[in-house]
Amino acid sequence: MKQYIVLSEEVRTAKEQGKPIVALESTIISHGMPYPQNVETARAVEEIIRENGAVPATIALIDGKIKIGLTHDELEMFGKSTDVAKVSRRDLAYLLATKKMGATTVAATMICAELADIQIFVTGGIGGVHRGAETTMDISADLEELAQTNVAVICAGAKSILDLGLTMEYLETKGVPVIGYQTDVLPAFFTRTSEFALQINAKDTDEIAATLKAKWDLNLKGGAVIANPIPEEHAMDEEFINGIIESALKEAAENNIAGKDVTPFMLGKVKELTEGKSLDANIALVKHNAVIGSKIAVSFNGMK
Repeated sequence: MKQYIVLSEEVRTAKEQGKPIVALESTIISHGMPYPQNVETARAVEEIIRENGAVPATIALIDGKIKIGLTHDELEMFGKSTDVAKVSRRDLAYLLATKKMGATTVAATMICAELADIQIFVTGGIGGVHRGAETTMDISADLEELAQTNVAVICAGAKSILDLGLTMEYLETKGVPVIGYQTDVLPAFFTRTSEFALQINAKDTDEIAATLKAKWDLNLKGGAVIANPIPEEHAMDEEFINGIIESALKEAAENNIAGKDVTPFMLGKVKELTEGKSLDANIALVKHNAVIGSKIAVSFNGMK
């Protein structure tokens, strides 16, 4: 297994010195944002993690290897390239065998992070149960990964284009704790709130770290969702964004857009219909997640 994993110099040094490490996905670079905002955001997020006492490890597939930690040039390459594959669990083996470039989704990043013994992962939002899944069976692999892989995901909740109620039901069935960071309700990516109450409201990052330690000490398999609301000054109006999502969903159905093509189409339409404000919100929430995720990583590392 180790033959497939390559650590960057910064990550290798961090491991040798026992420093806390935070995993980052690469799909947000290759498929989530336009250039140059994607690379600028990736670099800014890495710097935020360093400023808060941890070491960033952006994960991607390069030349038949799982790269844990990317150089500036590699970040630029993923930001500019148009032929980077989107990697989930089902794709990992093939893309490694064929030595294709691959940008890891939440699910794939969790797998790779666990292989590299990294248990804290910062992203924007998780995937979930898509609207209409009762007929399409369109459910993100992120949820199944959370059920079986021991990595905590710090995010701004699930993407608001999803069926949030069914997503929460799925996570509950799989025994995945959804921990609100100073919130009683599930944040919905672009908005701070939704109609779905959370069972756990953690008052600080030490409490979250202690909860994660207890979970894994008890060998309770699987990850956890740390739901961290977008900062208030960057949040979007719930009624406004929901109206835009409904309009975009209708257009997707009319154009027979389905499966893995739905999310990029939806996010593109949301950006278009919000006149770019959703991209600004996306960048802001990822940066905020990096702050909270770093603090959890530092606290968790001190408890190990």
